[in-house]
Amino acid sequence: MRFPLSIAAVALAALMSPADAAALQESGDPLASARWGEMQKSVLGGAPVLFDPRVKVIAPSTAENPMQVPVTIDATALPGVQEVLVFADFNPIVQVLRFFPEGSGAYLGFRVKLQQSTPVRAAARTADGVWHVGGTWVNTVGGGCTAPSAAAASRDWQKKLNMVSGRQWSEGPQRGRVRLSIVHPMDTGLVAGTPAFHLEEIRLSDAAGQALVRIQTYEPVAENPVFTLHRGAVSGPVEASGRDNNGNNFKASIAP
Repeated sequence: MRFPLSIAAVALAALMSPADAAALQESGDPLASARWGEMQKSVLGGAPVLFDPRVKVIAPSTAENPMQVPVTIDATALPGVQEVLVFADFNPIVQVLRFFPEGSGAYLGFRVKLQQSTPVRAAARTADGVWHVGGTWVNTVGGGCTAPSAAAASRDWQKKLNMVSGRQWSEGPQRGRVRLSIVHPMDTGLVAGTPAFHLEEIRLSDAAGQALVRIQTYEPVAENPVFTLHRGAVSGPVEASGRDNNGNNFKASIAP
C-alpha cells in the first residue's frame, strides 16, 4: 500500500528522475518483512526513513553458500551520504557493517554470512538525519552464522592472521577501484566453544593521508573478508590499517 509523501519528501522527489521519484516511499516496507517495524526502531533508532531506489543492494536472489554471500552496496546516486549501515532482518546478529565514505563514493562490495532467507538492507544517512533505505531478499538454505569457520580446521591460520593483500586499478582518468583482502576467521560466537572473534574497524587513506573510507565490521561479515570500493584517480598507494576485537592490529600498503 502506498502512502502520501510528506512535504519534505515531495520536495526531494522533484529533484529525482521520474522513475526514482515514483518508487520513493516513506512507509510500507517494499520487501514486506515481518521484522521491518522492529528494524526501524532497534537498528535505525526510530529516525525518519525513506525507501529510496537510489540506494541499491546487489546480491543473488538465491545463495548456495550461506557463509559467503556476495553483496554490493551502491548509493553513489544519492548525494551527501554521511554513513551507510548494512543489516539483515532475520540474522541472529542483525548488523553486518557500517561504513563512512569520507573520501570515496558510497559504494562497497563484500561478503556476508546469512543464517536463513532474509532481506539484506542498506540504510544511507544524509546530513538531514534521514535514512534512505534500499534492499533485496536473499533466499538461502541457511546456517551461515552457526557453522564453524574454515580456520577451525587449520593448524597454521594464526600465522596468517590479519595478513593483507590487495590491488587497485583505474576505471578512467578520474576514477579507480580498490580491493582489499584480510585473513581473519570472523567467528560469530554462535558456535559452541568458539568465542566471537572478528575485525572491528578498517581504515583506508590515500598517499597524502586523506581518508577514503572507514568501515566498522561485525560478526556476520564473511570469513577472510574482501572489500571493494571506489576512489578518485589512482595516484599512489592506498594505506590500510585496522584492528579486531582481540586488539590485533594490521597495517598494509596497496600499490597502484
